[in-house]
Amino acid sequence: MKTLMDCPRRSLLYIPGNNPGMIQNCAIYGSDGVLLDLEDSISISEKDSARKLVKHALRTLDFGAVERVVRINGLDTPFFKDDLEEIVPARPDAVRIPKIDSPDDVRTADAIITRLEQEHGMEPGSVRIHAMLETARAIMNANPIAASSPRILGLTIGGQDLAADLGIRITREGFELLYARSAVVLAAKANGLLAFDTVYTDINNLDGLREQAAMSVALGFSGKAAIHPSQIAVIHEAFTPEEKEIRKAERIVRGAKEAEERGLGVVAVDGRMVDAPVVAQAMRTLELARLAGMEVESL
Repeated sequence: MKTLMDCPRRSLLYIPGNNPGMIQNCAIYGSDGVLLDLEDSISISEKDSARKLVKHALRTLDFGAVERVVRINGLDTPFFKDDLEEIVPARPDAVRIPKIDSPDDVRTADAIITRLEQEHGMEPGSVRIHAMLETARAIMNANPIAASSPRILGLTIGGQDLAADLGIRITREGFELLYARSAVVLAAKANGLLAFDTVYTDINNLDGLREQAAMSVALGFSGKAAIHPSQIAVIHEAFTPEEKEIRKAERIVRGAKEAEERGLGVVAVDGRMVDAPVVAQAMRTLELARLAGMEVESL
């Protein structure tokens, strides 16, 4: 099973599951992961054909290093079980499940995925779950949901559906969802999970996206979803550390390794004592720098 450090994901690009041209080009868009969508972007009349197309793509296409996630339809739809029955045996890296409201929702999905893994000779736990929190109830249950299954890789907030559930209007600044976004990050990090931020829907406003992506980073999100390839570079820019952050991170990691080699339990960097969480954050900074193609000292 992949560990969280094996799959840093700054960007995840939504691709309609009924668009063979876009699916075929998944590996060249530049996103860290793709979200092959069987839910909102697919009309009811095309659900079955989109599912079959995505299943075939997972089995035949080379996605390179891009993580393959399929957003299936929710538990409250007649498509949920069919989606799992056909998609899980095609071995995606994860399924993104919308409108998760409670731990029971996760456990229901987990049980089906576990059965399918057994029936098809798959490694237990190989298909992970992204739990989408899109209602007020889900936000209030964020921590129990995060703790409900070891199969969960990350939590993600569905901003548009949550705004509709709350009866509010999403603004460019996004402050109206600040509590909800913070709750998702806190629950995810408290349980050792990734946290994925919601999409920015105005594809023509890259400045607005830049502001939102900067807030994503500031709040502690691991990555942000995109709905158009043009958004990927802006999201990556937000998650790229500055040069001075990288050099400091290198000193912290170097100091930690030297202290370990000398059998010391305390690390001093730039005249200040640093502990394990600071070292872990420094390693995360270096990983982001590598993903951005920046030169990083080999430590």
